[in-house]
Amino acid sequence: MKPAGIYIHIPFCQAKCAYCDFVSFAGLEHLHAPYIQALLREIELKSPAWAGIPFDTLYLGGGTPSILSPAQIGHLLEACRRHFQVLPESEITLEANPGTVQNWLPWRKLGITRLSLGIQSLHDDELALLGRIHAAQEAIQAYTAARAAGFENINLDFLFGLPGQSLRRWQETLTQALELAPEHLSLYCLTLEEHTPLARQIAQGLLPAPDDDLAAEMYELAEEMLAKAGYLHYEISNWARSTGESEGELPRLACRHNVKYWHNERYLGLGAAAYSYDGKHRSGNVEHPKDYILRLQRGQDPTATSEETDRQRQIEETMMLGLRLLEGISWEAFSQRFGEDLREIYAQEITTLAEEGLLTIDELGIRLSKRGRLLGNRVFAAFLH
Repeated sequence: MKPAGIYIHIPFCQAKCAYCDFVSFAGLEHLHAPYIQALLREIELKSPAWAGIPFDTLYLGGGTPSILSPAQIGHLLEACRRHFQVLPESEITLEANPGTVQNWLPWRKLGITRLSLGIQSLHDDELALLGRIHAAQEAIQAYTAARAAGFENINLDFLFGLPGQSLRRWQETLTQALELAPEHLSLYCLTLEEHTPLARQIAQGLLPAPDDDLAAEMYELAEEMLAKAGYLHYEISNWARSTGESEGELPRLACRHNVKYWHNERYLGLGAAAYSYDGKHRSGNVEHPKDYILRLQRGQDPTATSEETDRQRQIEETMMLGLRLLEGISWEAFSQRFGEDLREIYAQEITTLAEEGLLTIDELGIRLSKRGRLLGNRVFAAFLH
């Protein structure tokens, strides 16, 4: 039995970023303590359905999990270890905002093995544009302090394609990031989400609209610079530092939890707006932390949506998610999972996309080409019927 993953959503932030469309809220400090109690109840409530299933990743995301105290996060980790079969060698990731933590040692003592710092930029004017609460120097200091506290596996998040951002500015950010030598880098092209402050500013003409062609240049520059620096590009937006060992299909420092999503494997989601997938059923919790807390205080299940994924849906999701990985989808793995030949099910789609230069085909399977990585959504859509 393949181990599953646990995701815990912490929907609180010190301030809401200008580009953010995630389920997160600022100014709800009075809900922090009752939310932790509600999570502890949900852990207990969900444990029977996941009995006997091993877990080897646990991911605390948000929002800003580091806005809570180490003691509060510690209660959650302890409850997970008590109620679920969390394996000793598990990867335990904490998402953190550099502006929220001064002392990383208590976090390290909780058994957190991987830190993901949402830096986003190393230019103060860009950070202000994004509504981040930290300055560039604070981000570097947070990283240095985390290293001093003993964290040996750190990811740094960055955004590119910002309004008015130049290629040179992006190159400077990448240069500084690589000088820090993190184990992992996640680089995301800014997506303008409707109803966010940043989208409204652009719609009103107060900021220039992002340039898609320039964003593509930024992505290609990142691919080139990170490859030269010894980072292995394993997913459209993710790179892991090479350890110099035989890496296999995925780098040793790849985010093991997120790989479960891309392989369309099982995961348990806990907290407001968290989703779970057991291989056949996908379910989602109520979104607002107030509603989530209220339901669990009443002893009710916080699940708001639930659907069974039929075989066709499972195939489509496996294609869409699996092609995000640079290893792509192997003929053999697909055949073992679904008992059918991928080349027969999607013969026309594969041929057309390969002719357009978006897919690479070989004896092992299919994967996005260099051009395909820039036009991933177009490729994914072809496999959705």
